[in-house]
Amino acid sequence: METAWIQIFILTFAECVAPAGKTVCQEQQFELQFVNRTDCEYALQQLISMKDEAEHVIVNRRKSGCTSSAVESDAFVSLEAINEAFKDTVGWRVPNEGDTRRSVVNKDHRERLAELMSCEETSNVAPCKVGDIIVEDATGDSVEVWKKD
Repeated sequence: METAWIQIFILTFAECVAPAGKTVCQEQQFELQFVNRTDCEYALQQLISMKDEAEHVIVNRRKSGCTSSAVESDAFVSLEAINEAFKDTVGWRVPNEGDTRRSVVNKDHRERLAELMSCEETSNVAPCKVGDIIVEDATGDSVEVWKKD
């Protein structure tokens, strides 16, 4: 095993969110990493679409986007070498099976999407969907939504 640099795409998302009952929003940013540009741009498009629907969020499009970068990562000589190195790791999947796993994930995601109503139909009560994004209630707590005048 050696170390190598691999190309990644960093999705930076900047938004200004108004806390419940406030008229001034607080800017926040987060980043996600993707292996290819297409996935990054698709996720950005879906996030912007979802956030634009929220009445208490303003997306800063100038600071949001996909940028090419690189990360240092372990490099293996062969598929057998990586499988040997991680065979005892919980949750490890053989890389050749990645396409199959991804299609299973996509199938499960599509089935779940088909079962859900849109967030517009449920008045943003989770679980619901915005485009291809599934919105889940992470905390279980009710959230007061700030409204624009």
